[in-house]
Amino acid sequence: MSKCKTSTKWHQKPGRRMLALLTASALGLSACTSPFSGADGLYAKPIGNATGTANPTPYSAALICMGQYARNNKLNPPRIAVGRIQDYTGKVEVEGGRKITQGASLMAISAFAKAGSRLVERYDTSVSELELKYANNKLIRDGSASDYRKIKAGSIPGSDFYLVGGITELNYNISSSGIDAFGGDVDVTDPKGLFNAKVFVMNVGLDLRLVNTKSLEIVDVISYQKQIIGREVGAGIFAFFNHQNIIDVSAGTRALEPIQLAVRASIERAVLEMTANLYGVSGPEVCSFDDPLGSTGLTGNFTPAYDNQETNNGTTRQNPSRWHDRRDKSLRHSLRGRYN
Repeated sequence: MSKCKTSTKWHQKPGRRMLALLTASALGLSACTSPFSGADGLYAKPIGNATGTANPTPYSAALICMGQYARNNKLNPPRIAVGRIQDYTGKVEVEGGRKITQGASLMAISAFAKAGSRLVERYDTSVSELELKYANNKLIRDGSASDYRKIKAGSIPGSDFYLVGGITELNYNISSSGIDAFGGDVDVTDPKGLFNAKVFVMNVGLDLRLVNTKSLEIVDVISYQKQIIGREVGAGIFAFFNHQNIIDVSAGTRALEPIQLAVRASIERAVLEMTANLYGVSGPEVCSFDDPLGSTGLTGNFTPAYDNQETNNGTTRQNPSRWHDRRDKSLRHSLRGRYN
């Protein structure tokens, strides 16, 4: 009889039944993570299957055009070195760490590579300096043990120009607007609804300069800023049902244009203008051609290791499915037997 009373009471309280169902679902989901590793040695399989893709900006195609223009016109681009492009905004995250990327110099190197520039390393020479120290002590060999590396005068090419500068601005909430609305009947048991939407704008700015290495004369200075937009939209409903059950549902979306991608876009625009000046390019009209054998691409520039420029992997580096063990059919066919 006790069981029957419990069953009747359960039937009369659907709210409790929903609570129990939600609790059971939560416990079931938590059971998916085990403290014991499986046969593959993993506690859990990481989620996500996105491929590694190129990271272009709206100026990347024009940078590639610069490299094609230089090759087609048999120009001899000057050697470029990239120094420190530091973050001078001083802005930090609440949890700690810088708000702005500390890799602006690396972005500039990639931009010059897309433009087909000849680059010499000056940003991180720690390995080269260590190799030089070992070679000076006759500790490095290139062949047999007795064939130690010789140090030859003039073996390192110098730069003609170098790029330095910094990220100088990060301005929050240049402009913002929004709306918040709430509506419903005065009766507390009737449904209520809410809606909100917000849009805000911020920006980043940088100042770069190109310096003649031999004379230290500043030959080009560019200052750019890039505005960034963010938006937030949300809606919800709250209501009573049968004077016993409550429903409270809300949904929304939030998006912010990537701040670091805005930095990259500004750097690529600056490098594009400087490169156009070095190449003697008048404007975008020089891009009205196609160079199928161009060695530059959305991922940067490279020097072919072998004389196979027509068939090597240089023109396929921006293919998002290339070499992916789940998406590249050529690789799956070559590695057949690895998958069920």
